[in-house]
Amino acid sequence: MKIRILGSGAGGGYPQWNCNHPNSRRARDGDPSAKPRTQSSIALSADGVDWVLFNASPDLRQQIGENPFLHPGEGLRHSPIKAVVLTNADVDHIAGLLNLRESQPLRLYATERVLSVLAANSVFNVLNPAFVTRESMRLDEPLSLATPDGSPSGVVVVPFAVPGKVALWLEDESRGPDFGSVEEDTIALEVRDAGGATRLFYVPACARMTDALATRLAGAEVVLFDGTLWTDDEMIRSGVGVKSGRRMGHMSISGHDGTMAAFAPLGVRRKVFIHINTTNPVLLDDSEERRAVAEQGWEVAYDGMVLDA
Repeated sequence: MKIRILGSGAGGGYPQWNCNHPNSRRARDGDPSAKPRTQSSIALSADGVDWVLFNASPDLRQQIGENPFLHPGEGLRHSPIKAVVLTNADVDHIAGLLNLRESQPLRLYATERVLSVLAANSVFNVLNPAFVTRESMRLDEPLSLATPDGSPSGVVVVPFAVPGKVALWLEDESRGPDFGSVEEDTIALEVRDAGGATRLFYVPACARMTDALATRLAGAEVVLFDGTLWTDDEMIRSGVGVKSGRRMGHMSISGHDGTMAAFAPLGVRRKVFIHINTTNPVLLDDSEERRAVAEQGWEVAYDGMVLDA
C-alpha cells in the first residue's frame, strides 16, 4: 500500500494565515526547523496509478500541484484521483471538494451523517452528480473502494466511530454539552488491502482513548493519529484562542491521560502524529517536545512524507 502525506497541519495549516504565534513567525521567516504544512489529507494507492484521498483539504489544489503522481497523465482531461473518503464534516476536511468540481468522474465516500450535511449545503452541488457518485459507509462494515467505472481500487476501509464532536460550523448549543454530536460525526478508518490484511489506521481526530479503541489499535503496523495539541490548554495559554483541546474534540499529546501515555502499552510498530495545530511545539524540529515524542517512538508527519505499508 502506497501512502503519501499531502497535508499534515490542522485547520488553517502552518503557519495559519492570521497567526503571529512564535511557531508561525519561525515558519514565515523560512526557519529550516519550522517547515510549513498544508491542511490534513493523505493519499493512498494499491498500484501507484489510481489514488484515493482521505479527506479533501482546502489546500487540495496546492497539494495536487506539489505531487506529480496526482497530475493528469493522459488525454486532455484526466485525474489519478478516483475516490475521496471523508472522516467528518470539518471545513478542513471537506472544503477541498470544491476543487474537484470540473466534471471529473470520481466516487465520494462518507457516513450517511456527513453525506446529509453535504446534501443540505447547495454549494457542494458543483460536484456534478452525473460524474461524482456519493456512497454511504456503514460503521464497522468493510467497504471495497471502487474507481468511477466500478473497478476495485484495491483499497478496503472499515470505518469506525471514535470520540469526537460535530463539526464546529454545525454546533448547536441548544442540544446540550455535546452540541448535537452523533456517532457518525467523527470516524477513523482501518485500511486493508484487497486480501484483507490491515495496513494502517487513520485517526486524524480523536477526543480520548477508550478501551475499545485501544483494543483495535493494539499491535498495529502503522497508525496515523490526531496530534493537534501538545497540551489541552495550549491555545489558551498562548493567547491565541479560548478553547481547550477537549472542547474542540482533540486529545492532547502529552500528560498522564495524553496520547503518548495511552499508546505506550499498545505495541504499535509505527506511530505518526498528523493534523498538527500551528501552536504545537512538536512542529519545530529543534524543540524539546519533538525530542520527547521521538524518544517515545513517535514521528511527526510532514507534507510529502512517504509511508508505504
